[in-house]
Amino acid sequence: MTEPITDLTGQLLIAMPGMPDPRFANSLIYLCAHSSDGAMGLIVNKPSAEMSFETLLDQLPIENTGNLKEIRVHFGGPVEVGRGFVLHSPDFQSDMTTLQVDDTFAMTATLDVLESIVQGKGPEKRLIVLGYAGWGPGQLEREIAANGWLVCEASSEVVFDTTDTHKWEAALGSLGISPLTLSSTGGRA
Repeated sequence: MTEPITDLTGQLLIAMPGMPDPRFANSLIYLCAHSSDGAMGLIVNKPSAEMSFETLLDQLPIENTGNLKEIRVHFGGPVEVGRGFVLHSPDFQSDMTTLQVDDTFAMTATLDVLESIVQGKGPEKRLIVLGYAGWGPGQLEREIAANGWLVCEASSEVVFDTTDTHKWEAALGSLGISPLTLSSTGGRA
């Protein structure tokens, strides 16, 4: 079994320009879990073209009681695309179902968080996603070594407060990197 290079839980993965999988091109992924068993993360910068929050609510036993058009649903990754997750600030806790990732981020995958959002009682900051990105043991480490991803510290400002079209660039900027200086190929000097 391959040991992780380090625990990357709570970090952001920035897709490199040469990312061969088009589902991850220019993606920014928040890692909710990372261990020797693999990794699980949520793409935070790709709004869903097919699903609005109102349409999502129509498919669930939750009464839409307000004007929720401004809430967007995101594509969280290609695994279990029918399963929903809410990445959010730690001011919301669901009994036994909220994963407190770190001091800034939590994740809940049960209907009660959506009910709370509809009632105006949900987490102050939130990102609703369908699906997730997953890696088997050692897979993410190999992809990072092959120049597929950069890793940076996650910030609430980048994940929740930056527009989706600027999150990837903002994460690169947090590392002092301009997208214009990136190459789609890696090498060794």
